[in-house]
Amino acid sequence: MLKASWGGGGRGMRPIQKPEELEEKIREGRREAEAAFGNGEGYLEKMILRARHVEVQILGDKQGNIYHLWERDCSVQRRNQKVVERSS
Repeated sequence: MLKASWGGGGRGMRPIQKPEELEEKIREGRREAEAAFGNGEGYLEKMILRARHVEVQILGDKQGNIYHLWERDCSVQRRNQKVVERSS
């Protein structure tokens, strides 16, 4: 997976399935990242198919109290952006 270094919201991301796609996907991703973030820098990361995205919520204060606010499944996404967030 190509990801924009300065990115967010799925902008500049490109899945790369075959070595032949690498050059074209890098050009596409760089153009989109440059337009969106003013920086076309990117990096490659191993793409994990059928992965789950779970976030753990923790809140703390200056008195040392720490609260676990449970986890939420953020795996339902459209175009690499969260569509549904569900707290347990």
